Amino acid sequence: MQTELLSQGTLAESIQESVGESNGEESVQSQTTESQTEKKKEFIKYVEFNVTYAALDKALQIDIKSHEENAEVKISWIDLLAYLGAKYGGDFSRYQSSDMDALVEKLQSGETMESLTEGMQYYAYYSKAYTAVLGGMVGNYQIETTSENGETVWQDKYGLIAYSPIAKNYPFEHYDDFGAQRTYGYKRQHLGHDLMAQTGTPVIAIESGVVEAVGWNQYGGWRLGIRSLDGTRYYYYAHLRQNRPYAEGIEEGKVVKAGDVIGYVGHTGYSTKENSNNIKVPHLHLGMQLIFDESQKESSNEIWINLYPLTMLWEKHKSEVYRVDETKEYYRKHNIHIPGIYD
Repeated sequence: MQTELLSQGTLAESIQESVGESNGEESVQSQTTESQTEKKKEFIKYVEFNVTYAALDKALQIDIKSHEENAEVKISWIDLLAYLGAKYGGDFSRYQSSDMDALVEKLQSGETMESLTEGMQYYAYYSKAYTAVLGGMVGNYQIETTSENGETVWQDKYGLIAYSPIAKNYPFEHYDDFGAQRTYGYKRQHLGHDLMAQTGTPVIAIESGVVEAVGWNQYGGWRLGIRSLDGTRYYYYAHLRQNRPYAEGIEEGKVVKAGDVIGYVGHTGYSTKENSNNIKVPHLHLGMQLIFDESQKESSNEIWINLYPLTMLWEKHKSEVYRVDETKEYYRKHNIHIPGIYD
């Protein structure tokens, strides 16, 4: 995990580079006696996700309402936020609820997002960037419930599919700590979000994905890396419990569902000695890396975003768990079915 944010001058310059608005220059490389011109890969190299909880929550409710009521106009929360991102230049300290209301009114009156964003220089960038962050978190799904007569039934829903990283009925505390200074090993920025909770608290998969990393890291201790099924988001869960950090069956290559128990809160890390508890306060370090090209996965150009507002949003959807006394393992209580993923 990289420790420095990508620095590319002003935000506008970074966006221009990310959306491919170059000055036409091409990089020239020499191979033996021949010179070859190679066009730069065009993918997003910089994202600063500053959308506030208030904007996220309102956009989400508008999206859900437009689908639940079977309205003529279906509204995407990502479209709303991308429009405002382009309007504000990504600075959501300028956010006003009335701006979103005005946009929704135009959409409901028959105007299209294409017509409304015509001439907005950076709408395409914000649409792609915010889709990378939020894609797959909202949609149709079925949740397993128990009827009054005790039978298992599947209930159709539309809404937030992503889960809180901490299981239901387990308390935690957090604050906006993204970018704070860390000094273990060397001075660096904290490119994650810490959730203070008791040791052994069940950790939940925020989104469905494939386990890409399991094992010890001197900074993160026992850690777990899960890649979203669309390949764009890499979730990093660190400082897991000593001795038994992971839930049963967790291994590289395993596909986990949103809401599954994947591990347990601890305070391991800050040591080259495996299984050491050198973190003072038990907590879950949570990170999300955006990956637009595989060259970004482990590089000097990694993109990590502030998860504080998203963590507040995910609290609306918590996974209830139960414990098996014989094994001391925890499991989700209600299964989930996402059309197109678990058919």
